[in-house]
Amino acid sequence: SSKIRNVEVQSADGVAVLEDCIGFSLTKTISKVEERLKKGVLPDCQDDDIIPRAGNEMGAEAQIRFLKAKLRVMQEDLANVVFECRKKDDESQNLGTRLKDAEEENSRLQRTISLQHSQIEKYKMLSQEANKKTEGLQQEVTALEKVLQ
Repeated sequence: SSKIRNVEVQSADGVAVLEDCIGFSLTKTISKVEERLKKGVLPDCQDDDIIPRAGNEMGAEAQIRFLKAKLRVMQEDLANVVFECRKKDDESQNLGTRLKDAEEENSRLQRTISLQHSQIEKYKMLSQEANKKTEGLQQEVTALEKVLQ
């Protein structure tokens, strides 16, 4: 049995996209093919590119070796796709966490802004009252200066 390795792939050109593989199960696919073979329903494989045309001239053992090699390559490709999917899933979770943190920060800043607006209004009112008091005291000073003269 061959083990699936997590090998980092530099590019994902020509690789199946996760949405294309939703609900895909290799076990189910193999079971379906085996059921068809048991029923005697053989697929039309004349144009199939699994075994090249020269494969008809190969012996059974050579065909088996060829198919095993092709299976190993496909398993490595699958491992690479699984690795990329996991990497994208981790990245998605990381971005989700960052989004949640940014939303919380935004909410906190909105509360701070609201609090500061209410403080600004409070200080405007205090300033207006202080200006009125200052004007009253200025008028009183002016009146007292006239009395002193």
